[in-house]
Order: sequence, then structure tokens, then C-alpha cells
Amino acid sequence: MKKAIMLLLNGETLPQLFITIIRYVLPSEDHTIQKLLLHYLEIIDKTDQKGRLLPEMILICQNLRNNLQHPNEYIRGVTLRFLCRLTEAEIIEPLVPSVLSNLEHRHPFVRRHAVLAVMSIYKLPQGEQLLTDAPELIEKLLGTEQDPSAKRNAFLMLFNCAQERAVNYLLTNADAVPGWGELMQMVALDLIRKVCRSSRAEKGKYIKIIIDLLVAPSAAVVYECAGALVSLSSAPTAIRAAANTYCQLLQSQSDNNVKLIVLDRINELKISHREIMVDMIMDILRALSSPNLDIRRKTIDIALELITPRNIDEVVLTLKKEVVKTQSGELEKNGEYRQMLVQAIHSCAIKFPEVASTVVHLLMDFLGDSNVASAIDVVLFVREIIETNPKLRVSIITRLLDTFYQIRAARVCSCALWIIGEYCLSVSELESGIATIKQCLGELPFYTVAEEGEATDATKKPQQASSSVTVSSRRPAVLADGTYATQSAASETAISAPTLVSGSLASPGNLRSLILAGDFFLGAVVACTLTKLVLRLEEVQPSKVEANKACTGALLIMVAMLQLGQSSYLPHPIDNDSLDRIVLCIRLLCNTGDDVRKIWLQSCRQSFAKMLAEKQFRETEEIKAKAQISHAQPDDLIDFYHLKSRKGMSQLELEDEVQDDLKRATGEFTKDGDDANKLNRILQLTGFSDPVYAEAYVTVHHYDIVLDVTVINRTKETLQNLCLELATMGDLKLVERPQNYTLAPESSKQIRANIKVSSTETGVIFGNIVYETSNVLERNVVVLNDIHIDIMDYISPATCADVAFRNMWAEFEWENKVAVNTVIQDEKEFLNHIIKSTNMKCLTPPSALDGECGFLAANLYAKSVFGEDALVNISIEKQSDGKLSGYIRIRSKTQGIALSLGDKITLKQKGTSS
Repeated sequence: MKKAIMLLLNGETLPQLFITIIRYVLPSEDHTIQKLLLHYLEIIDKTDQKGRLLPEMILICQNLRNNLQHPNEYIRGVTLRFLCRLTEAEIIEPLVPSVLSNLEHRHPFVRRHAVLAVMSIYKLPQGEQLLTDAPELIEKLLGTEQDPSAKRNAFLMLFNCAQERAVNYLLTNADAVPGWGELMQMVALDLIRKVCRSSRAEKGKYIKIIIDLLVAPSAAVVYECAGALVSLSSAPTAIRAAANTYCQLLQSQSDNNVKLIVLDRINELKISHREIMVDMIMDILRALSSPNLDIRRKTIDIALELITPRNIDEVVLTLKKEVVKTQSGELEKNGEYRQMLVQAIHSCAIKFPEVASTVVHLLMDFLGDSNVASAIDVVLFVREIIETNPKLRVSIITRLLDTFYQIRAARVCSCALWIIGEYCLSVSELESGIATIKQCLGELPFYTVAEEGEATDATKKPQQASSSVTVSSRRPAVLADGTYATQSAASETAISAPTLVSGSLASPGNLRSLILAGDFFLGAVVACTLTKLVLRLEEVQPSKVEANKACTGALLIMVAMLQLGQSSYLPHPIDNDSLDRIVLCIRLLCNTGDDVRKIWLQSCRQSFAKMLAEKQFRETEEIKAKAQISHAQPDDLIDFYHLKSRKGMSQLELEDEVQDDLKRATGEFTKDGDDANKLNRILQLTGFSDPVYAEAYVTVHHYDIVLDVTVINRTKETLQNLCLELATMGDLKLVERPQNYTLAPESSKQIRANIKVSSTETGVIFGNIVYETSNVLERNVVVLNDIHIDIMDYISPATCADVAFRNMWAEFEWENKVAVNTVIQDEKEFLNHIIKSTNMKCLTPPSALDGECGFLAANLYAKSVFGEDALVNISIEKQSDGKLSGYIRIRSKTQGIALSLGDKITLKQKGTSS
């Protein structure tokens, strides 16, 4: 039987097997064989080519009737389930009395399937003739039935076939709804949604039922109730109740996927009802207790958009506690989580500068963090706060000088040195700054000339073991940051017992370790910082002797760095840029002019202040642009709430009426999708001269595509077994195969196909329509046009920090390089055209794109619904003939998004000519 079923499913007909199965399999009492027999009967063709029932099908009617009266309830149940899938009225008609008798069977398994069988029979085209009084029977059964599943099926039958009876039953038993079973409550919610969509005037009494259901024990029911409340009502009470429900689910559910879905719902509420969600911010932040990084990231993102002057202190306090927790725990993702928290605190401090003082000192403890990205975020935060909060300058500088020796990352050191060079203003601060840098560089010189000559002087006498004699060893030594260096780069005194104590001032400093590892860019930053400190010290120090002493010390350090960079010790000599920078600093200290002094001591800080001001301005402009979108037209109708009758309305109904009127007034009921855009989504699948005309309306949701295919029979004949056969290419998957249909002459049919999407790769859907006609025995095939799924439906503009963009650019392995080929002759116009065509956001600030120089370089960024990052770099140059040339480079983690974006850009970049 299993083999026969598999062959039938694969397209074989096996007509000769039917009589054998009727003779030998039908009489069997074995339950498994009976179940397989029903599967077999379900999939065989029961009609001939003209659509008439095959005469041999009468043979199975008696067997089905016997099964429906079988003493075993399992046989009765599976037979009733089989009848749910039968569409042939001739087979079903003689079985109707037996089906109805099973509604009163003692066993609930039989009753619940009998109800479903009655529902499916009643829904057939001739169903109302076969079962005229089905709704009354089921309504009667619903009143007496005790089994929850059977009760739910009976209610479902009324919901689908006699909606008024279902509504009456629901309203009659409104007080008892919270005590119903979970399945029944879910059907009740579906019914409420359906009724409220068709008649919005009666929403109030149904919303009351939903609010009663919010205390149900089932999490699924509670979640659906919250969703129904939000979709049906905009009353503040209802929204608050839904938000509370989501926050409770966030706490009570352990499944991470459930938490992420609930956070998505909260995010949707935040967009449409921000003023209500602001009060829920502390409840939302409780989700940070989850160890999952995605949940934490989503929670922080939502919370940051709900910050107000009233709740900022509580939010920052919570974030500080979380930062402290990351120190104690040993979780592997702690560094990444700490980085997220630092960024969140950073954005809080920018929006509300008064909280900066409470967090900046705590965060400065993490400047020496082993997670470099987190330490960089901290130092950038400190740099911004010290400029925007002048009151905190002294305390930040003091703390930074105290903790500077803990910093281990070169990039963090560079930024911290810049802060020291720019914001040390008093004599004591300047002297402390110079002393700290000297201490971290260690003793000079970085190596001795005698050691360099040692390698070539083979005749040198053996040195005597003495506590004061300098020796050189070529063995590798472990530096403070954990890297290896040749020990001869730093002089080592041969002593009988080691005297260096770990962590003491005698141990090699962080700057020394990094410079000896060959980081001469950091050496150049040290030189610049010392130059600034000395120049400022000359202005504020009354004693010339002290100022000259500091200047001499700085010059000595710079010369020592140049000497090290040009020696044969290190595998790579100093780079030219760093060399030029250090030499410039030496020249400057030896001979300072007023103009140069002004540039070094004032211009750098002014440029930084200007950069921050521009960033702030850009953010403000974006907020203004969002606020200026018009929702309502000047001549739109407005209802006056105070002039309405309020008789017999509860507080919730009143609120709901007000909110509906407001929505109508602000244009929220009118959808923004314009009709022209909808027409663009209709794709012609066959030609106008084909016997079958088909067109598809494509609806793209996040993770699935719905194809609504309209098929029109253009012939004068009936088309039988018409089937839409689809196949997919790429990361697309057909969910189910559409069934066969019979199409009358010149009639049409709507066929729906669902396709799952698992990545942003451009996919192709192709297929054909197969049908039979009564005259011709063979099957006819109409091949359909291919449907290409557009990547633009899956990516949306997003923002990320420059550091994150550069890191991703370095990490991502897939690159697609597209040569510029366009008729557009203006660089900025071309950039705007690419941004519009690719649905991406330009990360390069407008100020960096100002001016006319014939060159343009910009970074674009977007994120897909699957969380994939798309990075684009545009580099173009204007040729002498006025044309643009250059390259557009796309990078991503997956191949699909890089190729799809490349194809899209190639297609669209021509501009006006395409």
C-alpha cells in the first residue's frame, strides 16, 4: 500500500490496481492498513475526463458507511477525517445520515471529527442541499458538548459557515470566555477580528472581551489578545494594556525566539504610540537579563528611542549596573555586550549632557579593556564629553592621566594622547601629562649604539659577569601587551637575580611596548602630543628654566624614536609619514612662530568642535524632516468629538471613538501605498493569444512571497485538471503545490502560491500551466514568463559608525567591483542616483562632499531583513571630456547580496538613458 501511494504521488495512475485493492485490502481489520487505504482513496482520480464520477467508486461507499458505524472509535474517527478531504458530492450524499449520527457518539475523538466532517460537507458547492440544518445541529451540540476540542471544532464550524450564530453564542457567553479552553479562545479572537473589520461600530463590546482574556493562563492566547487590541483600537487604555502584556511575556517566556518576536511587537507600538510606551521603558529594560546578544541589542535600541528628561536618570542607572555586571561575569560575549552598553550610554549623554558626569568616570575604568572595540568606544565617548561638558574637563583629565598606563591598544592610546594634548591647560596638568608620557615610554635611549655594533664585532672579548655590565641577548622576550620582541631592543642588565617587579614603574610602559613592536604612527602621535604640551607650557609656565627643561626632554624622546626607527633592530624601519611628522615636531620646538603656534594650539580643537556641531545639526535636520511629513489634506473632513452622542458608552469605547476620529483627521486610515506602485507589481505571465491567460500580483513580506495568480480560460471549452506548476531557483522554496481546478469556458480563477525566502539572493520563479480538454486526451502546457524577485524589497537604508563600517569592510570576503558606465556628468547627481536606485544610506557627511574638485568618494550602507550588511564604496573621477569614470565596490558577508546589488547597479547606473 505504501509503495502504491508513493507511485501515485509521483504521477503514476495505476488504474489496474484499484479492483485488487478493493478485493483484498478493503476487508482487512488492521487499523494501519485501513488508514493507508483511506490515504490511497484520497489521492486516486475519482472522476473520468468529462468530470463524471467513475462507476467503481460506488464500491467504496458501502465500505465507508460500514466504517462510520464501526464499533472501534479510531476507525470511525479516521474515516470522518477522510470525508473532510472528499469533494465528490455523489460519494458523500449516502453517507450524510451516518456522519450526523456520529455527532452523538459517546467518544469525543469521534464527535470532534464528525463536526469537522459536517463543516467540510456544508462548505461544498452543494453542501447546503446535503445538510440543510447543519448550523442548527452544531449550535445545539455546542450548548451541550463538554470536550474542549469538539467544542472548539463546533465553534469553528459556526464561525466559518454561520457567522451570526457564532457571534450570538460569543456575546451570550461573554462572561464565560476567560474560562474556555485555549483552542476555543483562539477561535473567539479570530471571530472578533473578522467581525470588527466588517462593522467597526460595534468594537466596544468585543474589546471588553479581549481585555478580559488578557489574564488567560495561555501565553499564546495572551499574545494574540495583545495583537488584536492593537489592531482594533487606538485608545490609550487598550494600548497600555497591550504593552503591559508584551512586557510580561518578555519576562515570563524563556524561548529567545519568542522574546525577539515580542520585542518586534513592542518596537511597532513604539513607532505608533511613543507617548504611552515611554512609561514602559523600565519594564522593557528588564529584558537585558537575557544572555542573548540579539535580544539585548534590540532592547537597548528600543529603550534609546524612548528616553525623555523624566526617565533618563533611571535608564542610565540601569545601564551603569549592567556595565558593572560585565566585569564580574565570565561570559564569552561580555566584551561585545559592554561595547553595546558604552555606545548606549554615549548616545544618552549626547541627548542629555547633564547625565555625563555620572557615567564618564565609571566608563574610564574600561580604557584598558581587553576588548579593543569597547575601549575605543569609551575613549571616543570621553573625547566628545570633554568638549561638550567644560565643567568635567579637570576631573576627566586627572582621571585619564591616572589610568593612562592601563591602556594597551594603540588606537585607544592615540585618541587618549590627543585628549591629553588638547585639554591639559594648567601648569600642573601640563607637567603631569609630560611626566605620564615619559613614564610610559620608559628609560631612554630605546637601545644602545654599542649593542647595534655587537652583531658585527665578532672579536669582542667575553664580558665578565658583573652586576653593572650591559649585555645583549637575542632571545625573544614577552612584552607587557603579550607580544614578543627581540630583547636587544631594550638594554638589559645582567644581574644575578631579577629585580624587576611586575606592575612597578620599572616595568616597560605601554607606549614603549607598542613603539618597540614597530608602531611608529603612535610614535608620531606621542611627538605631536609632547609638542602641544611643551608649547602650551611655554605660555603658562613663569619659569623659563622649567619650560626649557621640558622642551629638551621632549626633543630627546623624539630623537630617540628617530634613532630607533632608522636602526637595523626592527624588521621594518619607520615609515616616511611618521618620520616627517616627528621631524616637523623637532623643527617646531626649535623655532616656533606665532602662526604655527596658533594652528597647533587652537585650530585642532576648533575643527573637532565644528565636527561635533555638524553631527548635531545633521541629526536635528533628520528629526525635522521626519516631522514635516503631511498626514492630512487641508480639505479633509474632521469630526468633532464633543458634538457626538455619548449615551451608554464605556470609558474605553469613548477613548476609542476619539482615537478613531484623530486617526481619520491625521490621515492614518489612508494607506500611503499609491495605486501606481501596486500596478507595478502585476506581472503578465502568458501572452494575450494563449488559450489560458495568466497574470500574477506579487506581495513581498519579510520571509515569504505571496503570488496571487489570476488564470482566465479564453477558450469555449471546459479546462479540466488545470494546475499551476511552479519551480524556484535561488534561496526560494515553494511551500505547497497548488491543487488542480476545473475551469468553465471564459471564466477565471484566483490561485494563491506561497514561497518562503531564506536570504537576500535574487531568486527566480518559473513554471507552466498544465490542463486537459475533453476533446484531446494529452495534456496541454503553457509556459509562463519568469518572475525575478527584486533585492530592493529586502534591503533598507541603515546607519553604522565609521569604525564599524571599516571593520566590516576588512572582514567581509565577498566583493563585487562594478565599473562606472553612465551618461550622468555630475558626480553628486550620479551619487544621488545610485542611492535612490539601491535604497541605501550615504554615510559620508554632506560637508565631506561639498565643493567641486572632479573627484568623489562616498560610503553607502544598508541592512537586509535577514540581518545581512551591504557595504558600497563609490569612487568616481571626472574625465577631461566631461564623462565620469571609476568603480563601485560592493562588499558583503554572503555572495548573494554582493551579486544581486552589483546586477541592480549595473542595470540602473546608466541614468537617463536606461
